[in-house]
Amino acid sequence: MKKGKKRGFRHWVWRLFLLGLAGFVIGLGVIVYANITAIWASRGRIFTDANALPAAQVGLVFGTTDRVNGRENLYFRYRIDAAEEVWKAGKLDTIIVSGDNRSRYYNEPEKMKQALIERGIPGDRIVCDYAGLRTLDSVVRAKEIFGADPVLFISQRFQNERAIYLAKAHGIGAYGFAAQDVERQAGMKTRIREVGARVKMWLDVHFLNTRPRHLGEKVELPE
Repeated sequence: MKKGKKRGFRHWVWRLFLLGLAGFVIGLGVIVYANITAIWASRGRIFTDANALPAAQVGLVFGTTDRVNGRENLYFRYRIDAAEEVWKAGKLDTIIVSGDNRSRYYNEPEKMKQALIERGIPGDRIVCDYAGLRTLDSVVRAKEIFGADPVLFISQRFQNERAIYLAKAHGIGAYGFAAQDVERQAGMKTRIREVGARVKMWLDVHFLNTRPRHLGEKVELPE
């Protein structure tokens, strides 16, 4: 290979390397910023003591399945524990249970409602949102379908942080009550997924203008 061609080849390899490096740095910056901005948005808005919560009319429990691979899902149990604690502290009038209802055999809202009733919360104060397919869907529907504003989110801290960010972006007053988190391997997998979920959150708000998959008719909450 002639010297000129060698220099030209090395030049293009170097340019490709620099472009790849720039893309990596930008991508890493977006990931870090998206994850930190949810924490910033929720500062001072997430509580761990139910008695310290301001009184709210509506709480929203984010859906998850009650069992995973035949075993109890601790995310489910801890969210129900948290909702019971807030209710019995006298901080809520109504609870929305928002989740996936993909079939007659998979119905997160009904599972959550039944679990809350078993904890002594009146069934007529629990409203099911069957179209909470994503955190964004649940947050936006809370206001646009159920008229809840402000709203108290009840879930693990990481989801509450993301939900409050989304609520602020959509002009919804919000704060959160942190359910107990899950440790060990199951918790680690969720943490890894959460990194990507926050990037999607940021893109949904600032570039994609993502809306809930389903809206529909407004629903009156119990008075």
